[in-house]
Amino acid sequence: MKVLQRIRSTGPKNSESKNRLSRLEKKFSAAKRLMLCLLVIIVIALVWGGIRFWDMNNAASTTPLQQAQVGIVLGASMWGAEPSPGLKERLNEALQLYRNGTVKRLIVSGGLDKPTYPYTEAEGMQRYLVDRGIPAQHIVLENHATSTYENLLYSQRIMQEYGWSSTVIITHSYHGPRALEIARFLNLERPQMALAESKVLNMPLHQSREVLAYAKWTLQKWWLSAQTWVS
Repeated sequence: MKVLQRIRSTGPKNSESKNRLSRLEKKFSAAKRLMLCLLVIIVIALVWGGIRFWDMNNAASTTPLQQAQVGIVLGASMWGAEPSPGLKERLNEALQLYRNGTVKRLIVSGGLDKPTYPYTEAEGMQRYLVDRGIPAQHIVLENHATSTYENLLYSQRIMQEYGWSSTVIITHSYHGPRALEIARFLNLERPQMALAESKVLNMPLHQSREVLAYAKWTLQKWWLSAQTWVS
């Protein structure tokens, strides 16, 4: 009788312990699957980022550059009333292309960095180029863009207004792969690239930022493509 009573008394406890153990196993299994998913995502992100770094470090100007109707200078930060040293490198590349006859006109693209600044990026670039001998009438300002996508989209609209079809996109080498991808997404006709190698920018910092910008652009591209497909 005592044995039966003992079995009866311990039976529910064993069942409760088994249930508790089963719940713990399920939680552990779910946590394990979650960790595995996170690990896969991290590995994919590292591989994707590595590809972006490889693209940036191996980007090169179109060779040979063919004569084009217009060059598009993609904006970068202003330092007050003056183009930043990095932006000057892009502008010096544009100057060279204009002087050797590769481009006959320039579109300078970029909006206002800060409300306190006296000029937009485009206005600052125009001033710099005019001071170095390019006639103001050969420079078209695009004063509203706040991203590379807008730089190229708004510049494309200007090209359509003027009846221009051939172009050279002028920027830095680390920025070139994303700019070219956006240009192709917008269906610019055979866009050429003129890429400046920077001697003043902190490349590890700018390349790291560019990877994040590339990720943002990839999401934006998917969204724009989805909207186009739906419409």
